[in-house]
This record gives sequence, structure tokens and C-alpha cells, in this order.
Amino acid sequence: MKGRTVLVTGGTDGIGKQTALTLALMGASVIIHGRDPARTAIAAAEIRAKTNSGAIETTVADFSSLAQVRQCAADIKLRFPELHVLIHNAGVFMNERVVTVDGLEATLAINHVAPFLLTHLLLDLLKKSAPARVISVSSIAHTRAKLDFGNLQWEKAFEGYGAYALSKLANVLFTVELARRLKGTGVTANCLHPGVIATKLLQTGFGNVKASPVGRGAGTSVYLASSPDVEGVTGKYFVHSQEAHASPVAEDAILCWTFWETSEQLAGIAPS
Repeated sequence: MKGRTVLVTGGTDGIGKQTALTLALMGASVIIHGRDPARTAIAAAEIRAKTNSGAIETTVADFSSLAQVRQCAADIKLRFPELHVLIHNAGVFMNERVVTVDGLEATLAINHVAPFLLTHLLLDLLKKSAPARVISVSSIAHTRAKLDFGNLQWEKAFEGYGAYALSKLANVLFTVELARRLKGTGVTANCLHPGVIATKLLQTGFGNVKASPVGRGAGTSVYLASSPDVEGVTGKYFVHSQEAHASPVAEDAILCWTFWETSEQLAGIAPS
């Protein structure tokens, strides 16, 4: 990974922090994103100390605000001439319906709309840096999601697991359509299920369940970011560093296209 610049969102804790650490140990220049300046700085300092690397940088943004997502993208483009890997790792599980400053349900906003917008804003940089990779941390929960275009914001009745599952399905649909749109650019897009991993998100959403350590949870993200085996592979879903079957919903090209257009509206992007 020497000579490669990687952005890991949600890199201050859990799977994201372990992903950033592992890639830094492999020689990558790593940009750690977090929403809290102090925690982000502490995480970066810890990784610098463990890797003896000076190529650890930070960027701060609260992904519940689309304005801050835009500021984050502008910061990255201003400071870094190349970006080879974008890992969408930041995520939340909400037990209550919360509306963001942009009027969006927070689970969908943070887990999908923010990474959708960030990718859109960084695409030119990724294309310029090609070969490049976009990786989204989804979840096996996506297979249980119910996609209702009339209730994406959960105005009718909120259910925490349902909102989380929908946001993880959104990651998969985004990946499939992004891969289709990026054909021939040298930028690939893949997504993954990290496993049932001992993180704060798991504790919030699922309580005390048997879980694997974060080192195992970061494995597939690291594989997709670094392995020559997936050079050129795009639009796929991975589990345990192996290609797996995603929800059949993701095979519906028209639905993926429609969901992309809906996502553009939610993110305030002009139709492509």
C-alpha cells in the first residue's frame, strides 16, 4: 500500500480505527475521519505511535449535516493531490427517530446519504488517482430490509432495526449503481458485511450478543482496499473476503437506478 492514500470514515473507533491502523502498517498514507476533533486527533496520534508513520492525517465532519460533508470533501481536495481508496465505514444505529438539520431521518442520512454525497464530491479526485477503489461497509442486515419509497424517512412508524437494515441495503444499491456508472474509469466500487463485531454500534442496536473482535471485522475492508485479487472487480458484495450473494433486490437494475435518483434528491445533487 506504499504510495496509496486512503480515507477511512468513522476511523476513530471500532472497525474503522482498526482498518486505518492495519492499512497504515501496510504502508498506506491514511486520512482518518471523525466527527469529534479531539477524538479524531487522539486516534491519529495512537496510530502514528503504533506505526511510526508520519503519513496519518485527519479530517473532521459530522455526517448528520450535509453542509459538513461538503466541507469535508473540500478539505480533502484542498489538502491531498491523490485519493486511491475511499472506505465508507462511519455508521449509526438509532433506537429513536431523529431528524437531522437537513430534515432527513438520521440513520439513512448518516449511513447512506452522507457517503453518497461524499463520493459524488470526491469522484473527480478518485478518477484522477485511478486505479482507485470505493468500499462501503454494509451489513447482512440489508437482506432483511423493506424498501418502501413512500416511507424512506420512517414518518409512518419508526423501527430502529428496520431503519438500519434499509440504510445497509442502500449501501448495496449504491455500490451496484456506482459500479455501473464508473465502468471504464479505473475506479471500482464494492461493499461488504464485516461480521458480527464487538463495536459500540452493535451494543446499541443488538445488546450483549456474541461477537468477534474488531481485528476480524476490519479484515474484509482491508482486503478490498489492498488486495490485487480484486483489482478490476466491481459492483460486488463480500463476506469474509469472499464474494457473496447480496439481496436479490440489488439485481433489479431499474430499482438501483431509481434509488440513485432518489438519493440525489436527498443529497441535494442535481440529477445526473
